[in-house]
Amino acid sequence: MNISAALVKEMRERTGLGMMECKKALTEAGGDIEAAIDLMRKAGAARADKKAGRTAADGAIILSASADGRSVALTEVNSETDFVAKDAGFLAFAQAVGDLALSQAPADVEQLSTLTLGDGTVEEARQQLVAKIGENIRVRRFVRRQTTSGVIGSYLHGSRIGVLVEIEGGDLALARDIAMHVAASRPVCVSSDQIPADVLAREKEIYDAQAAESGKPEDIRARMVEGRLRKYAAEVTLLGQAFVKDPDTTVEQLLKKANARVIGFDRLEVGEGIEKQADDFVAEVMKQARG
Repeated sequence: MNISAALVKEMRERTGLGMMECKKALTEAGGDIEAAIDLMRKAGAARADKKAGRTAADGAIILSASADGRSVALTEVNSETDFVAKDAGFLAFAQAVGDLALSQAPADVEQLSTLTLGDGTVEEARQQLVAKIGENIRVRRFVRRQTTSGVIGSYLHGSRIGVLVEIEGGDLALARDIAMHVAASRPVCVSSDQIPADVLAREKEIYDAQAAESGKPEDIRARMVEGRLRKYAAEVTLLGQAFVKDPDTTVEQLLKKANARVIGFDRLEVGEGIEKQADDFVAEVMKQARG
């Protein structure tokens, strides 16, 4: 069957896939473009399934915000390589998913994947992108904040780190400054009372053992442990840390000067917690060469 160039062009524009792939699908579908698109969607799902086990630890953090700045979201979408993370098609998909996470407020990534994107769902769009790019693509996580009386400051460090900070009593400039601080200093929580009990217990056990080796009296050892715990709390909590723009001032002091308080913050970093596979490139090439 003769497939016209115009029909191939239309299908390429609708799917974003290659000319030969579009022509092949159109031929199989007898020139029916809708049937051809269905065939390609099925093929895309099959390819996505094959690549699903491959580690996707690169990618981008996407920032989405409402016009009034009262609702803001960060979304992490992963790829296998930094090269794909900079691809225009990948970034357009990631931004569209992030905007859905903001506007539709899904409960989790699973619900987000079922939302409508283009002519299908987010998951179907992901599968088509995998088929087009040839790498595993993964919508990993998102966070969303909404406020009625406070201010949400945001900061993106390139496309690798994203931070949201919600404050009351301050302005947007202060919230953004604190967001920049969180990006650089990686606090665990806002204040010392929010440090998990098991984390404190583990630190105390270490400090107790270190103090015992000093051979000093028990009361002095107790004070040593208490002092080290205070220092630890200052290092890992937002309020206790020295402000990155003015190391002589803590974040807590900065907030007090502005009569403001931090309600909460979120920090996402690309690939955080994902163990990257150390692939043997030579072995992979030999495997492909041998068929």
